[in-house]
Amino acid sequence: MFEKCGKEGYKLVLDGIEQKTLVHGDKTLMVEFLLQKGAVLPLHSHPHEQTGYLVKGEIRLTIGEDVYEVLPGDSWCIPGGVSHSAKIIEESVAVEVFSPVRVEYIPEKSC
Repeated sequence: MFEKCGKEGYKLVLDGIEQKTLVHGDKTLMVEFLLQKGAVLPLHSHPHEQTGYLVKGEIRLTIGEDVYEVLPGDSWCIPGGVSHSAKIIEESVAVEVFSPVRVEYIPEKSC
């Protein structure tokens, strides 16, 4: 599968947090997040493994009991079922891959 997308297609998921599914296959799904300074992703968990990369900005990421100051170029992997949260320190862009596919993130139609 190949997707070529523009700047449309983002949806607000929480105050200051927008997401757009970039592409997905049978086993993985890739999402881009636009994160506004001061936004908070509350503590949560899900069964999906989540691997991410910070493209720009700065976030404070909590995975289980560990807290990380994440800067551009840093990456992470959160095992399924592990609690995590984030505070957005500066306007940020992150790209994350979920496995298995999060069906609730599959858009009704592609970009």
